[in-house]
Amino acid sequence: MLELKDVHVYYEGIHALKGISLKVEEATIVTLIGANGAGKSTTLKAICNMVPYEGTISLRGQDLRNIKTHEIVRLGMTMVPEGRRIFTNLNVMENLLLGAYARTDTKGVDKDLEWVFSLFPRLKERHKQHGGTLSGGEQQMLALGRALMSKPKLLLMDEPSLGLAPLLVQEIFRMIQAIHQEKVTILLIEQNAHMALKVADYGYVLETGTVAIEGPGNELIDSPKVKEAYLGREVEV
Repeated sequence: MLELKDVHVYYEGIHALKGISLKVEEATIVTLIGANGAGKSTTLKAICNMVPYEGTISLRGQDLRNIKTHEIVRLGMTMVPEGRRIFTNLNVMENLLLGAYARTDTKGVDKDLEWVFSLFPRLKERHKQHGGTLSGGEQQMLALGRALMSKPKLLLMDEPSLGLAPLLVQEIFRMIQAIHQEKVTILLIEQNAHMALKVADYGYVLETGTVAIEGPGNELIDSPKVKEAYLGREVEV
């Protein structure tokens, strides 16, 4: 579905990505893990055409280089950004409907809204509440729900558990699995390497802008090198 070939990104002379190549097959969860500064978020920004890059990035065989960031949504790819970035001055319902701004299928939008509310009942309870008054966990649910309202085939997620309490982290990962069960392909960047690899079909470990290790999630989770460098305390999903 998504393929990166020999992708390089430079920031003011800094070589942030050094020839990354990776694939995200349809109907899978793929995760990128690595230390801060390894290039994980830069990879997502390159995919979304938010930074200049060298190399090739394609979605279902279509080169994304000349596709504007806001137009990528129409191709079936949506990102849940790090830090949630919801519209704090709008209420929950308004935030969710903004996620469907490019859609014209009214009945489909209504159906997906009910699906989002079934995934996140608290959002339905708070549908008239301003986004800025929600808790951190609720804001992350809102960011996820807003992304789902675009009806993505490929969902990019940048650090969805960042700053959340352990119980909320468990809930977010359960939601990721529930979303995947609805045939949504997921590319997940996550600081909690153990949780990410536990739900992932395949994983890539980034080190200073390169792919250091890759393999099935269940193999990487048992890799001595990955365990030593990246796996912290386990949290059950």
